[in-house]
Amino acid sequence: MTRQIILKSRPAGIPNPDNFEIRTVDIPAVSPGQVRVMTHTMSVDPYLRGRMNDAPSYIPSFQVGEPIVGGGIARIVESNAEGFKVGSNVMGYLPWQEEMVIESSGLKIVDENMAPLSYYLGILGMPGLTAWFGLMDIGKPQSGETVVISGAAGAVGLVAGQLAKIHGCRVVGIAGGDAKISYLTDELKFDAAINYKTTSDLEASIASACPSGVDVYFDNVGGGISDAVLSQINKNARIIICGQISLYNATSQPTGPRIQSVLLKKSALMQGFIVSNYISRFDEGLKALSQLVDTGKLKYTNTTYHGFERLPEAFIALFEGKNLGKLIVEL
Repeated sequence: MTRQIILKSRPAGIPNPDNFEIRTVDIPAVSPGQVRVMTHTMSVDPYLRGRMNDAPSYIPSFQVGEPIVGGGIARIVESNAEGFKVGSNVMGYLPWQEEMVIESSGLKIVDENMAPLSYYLGILGMPGLTAWFGLMDIGKPQSGETVVISGAAGAVGLVAGQLAKIHGCRVVGIAGGDAKISYLTDELKFDAAINYKTTSDLEASIASACPSGVDVYFDNVGGGISDAVLSQINKNARIIICGQISLYNATSQPTGPRIQSVLLKKSALMQGFIVSNYISRFDEGLKALSQLVDTGKLKYTNTTYHGFERLPEAFIALFEGKNLGKLIVEL
């Protein structure tokens, strides 16, 4: 027997603990091609909130009464699959479950001697690849340009900002909280950072931090923050739509500025993307990121919760802005 966490009910607005339930289930025998694993670390990510809605999207919705599924690292304790040895660590999309039998075809072996296991869920996983392809393929940063990152202290934002710095850009981060602002400027050497929670005039703060305007905007947040950034874009600016976390819990369709005229006047590009669009190029991105991590040019940090039963709490914390870097749960 083992424990799993299911979606008990669909959230209305910000998720709460009542939307989740822990239940005990049987563990089946290991069939050919399968492995039995003990979960080591689970990732909690904003995109999981969209899967809790019963609405069409780029990925199927979770079903009420079924387990939540997300990125995770697990250790093999029994194997009936060639190439997957007992004791190896694997990464894949796993149910929120302490122990399970799973098909080996969806798993990738990861080496904790090459990098901390948590990195495979962060800078060497989906968030790092998201930052790499979003910035490099859509943003195309050029030395001397100004790059603004919203959600800059999150799992994707802090990688995107460092990559822009590596490419010789002026980097301005937007985040909520003095500790996050200090981390961006003191540790990651962003040129400026704005605490959106304390500034009295966000548009003026962005204009002050970006005296030459904004050439690239990496948008993880949407809403009023993005409205303020877009008022400062330059001609031929590139706006990368990566996430809209400020809107994920909205219970009605918000109305904002009509931006088409701004894009038209500035000959600007706005493009949304999903990291899976680049699945055929993941090896390319991982190679580049690994080299930057190995040489110390890219830094990373996690916010870690401990204990299986804290997965819902950690997930809810994402929408309360409690994480610095990648938010993970170690079991």
